[in-house]
Amino acid sequence: MKPKYHFLANAKFAFEGVLAMLKREVAFRIELAFIIPAMVISFFLPIDLSSHLFLIAVLFLILILEAVNSSIEACVDLITSEFAPLAKIAKDCASAAVFFSVLLALLVWGVVLFSLL
Repeated sequence: MKPKYHFLANAKFAFEGVLAMLKREVAFRIELAFIIPAMVISFFLPIDLSSHLFLIAVLFLILILEAVNSSIEACVDLITSEFAPLAKIAKDCASAAVFFSVLLALLVWGVVLFSLL
């Protein structure tokens, strides 16, 4: 029988996921080291609300995809400890998603900052 949904319990699981990434994922910690200051800086930029929200959204997208990447890597590692070509493809594609989100964030931030000149 499936357990009944409980908002606070599910929020606890999400928080545990964030703690696990902070503890085990170096890339997540590095991304946070850039993203948190960027978010703070964005509050001081003379831009409209929609641009500000867009800057914040692309930064959150990086964190979201890093969480998905970490979960895919954990699942692959759970299934096999040996090299498997399909496991490599799964991990590489998840990493590519994070990479593309970083490129998108850099592009969006570059366009917004360039418009301030």
